[in-house]
Amino acid sequence: MSGGRTSGGRTTFDRDGAAYPSGLYATPQVAEPVRSLADVGESELKRYRRDGFLPVSGALSPETVRDAVAGLEDLARPNSPADVQYEAWAEAVLDTLTPPQRLDVTRKFMSFAAHETRLAAIANDPGILDVVTRLLGGAPRMFQDMALLKPPGGGREKPWHQDNAFFHLVPGTPIVGVWIALDAATEDNGCMRIIRGSHRDGPVRHVHLRDLQICDGNVPVDRGVAVPLPPGGLMFFDGLLQHGTPSNDTTTRRRALQFHYTVDEVTATSAEEHAAVFGMADGDEC
Repeated sequence: MSGGRTSGGRTTFDRDGAAYPSGLYATPQVAEPVRSLADVGESELKRYRRDGFLPVSGALSPETVRDAVAGLEDLARPNSPADVQYEAWAEAVLDTLTPPQRLDVTRKFMSFAAHETRLAAIANDPGILDVVTRLLGGAPRMFQDMALLKPPGGGREKPWHQDNAFFHLVPGTPIVGVWIALDAATEDNGCMRIIRGSHRDGPVRHVHLRDLQICDGNVPVDRGVAVPLPPGGLMFFDGLLQHGTPSNDTTTRRRALQFHYTVDEVTATSAEEHAAVFGMADGDEC
């Protein structure tokens, strides 16, 4: 469990700059998105339940996307009220950087919606919440807000995983994630990759390797789907969907917001019970 850090009430295992196997994100299919939130009807809900995800290409306006980036820039500062993870080398020079420059040395934000009205407005967007309500089958409650940044030429991999492996909730708790592109998320710069239908396989074993992740050799990449999105596009996905993102070695940015929702009443489980479900182990046990 070396390399662990506590962030936002959970522990992550992120080994900076670690290489991953060639072909790990060479998914053979590309997803076809729904055009808008208004186009999400009963057939799209059935598609989500079958596949574990549903991409929407035109969810947020360009103005809303610009507001989101400006909100993140305002929070990427010394003594930020949000939980911000910068590149380690940059923390000593934050005061010398402009807001856009600070954003390019930021890896992750957590717990920002309570401090930034423009980002809170997206988390509470009526169109998004309408779909989440239908997917959950009840009134949604946001319990996690994040921003995940892959700057040009240095955006790191997020290994294959299930989000529920990070949450100490009773197995079977319904969870819907919403991943929102603030830049064009392409196959080259680190767009989402998913394993179609993997949410129906249930919890799978996770290990502490480059991060908290599924063993590389246990990912059925032959069933993989790339989910490129334009700015303002989003993806709804099940908390048990296997997904990951490769590193960004391009000259473009790939910045995204991510929110997790569940129903109003949920029950937490102990660390021991949670580990028993997801089989937590060290990476040398792959």
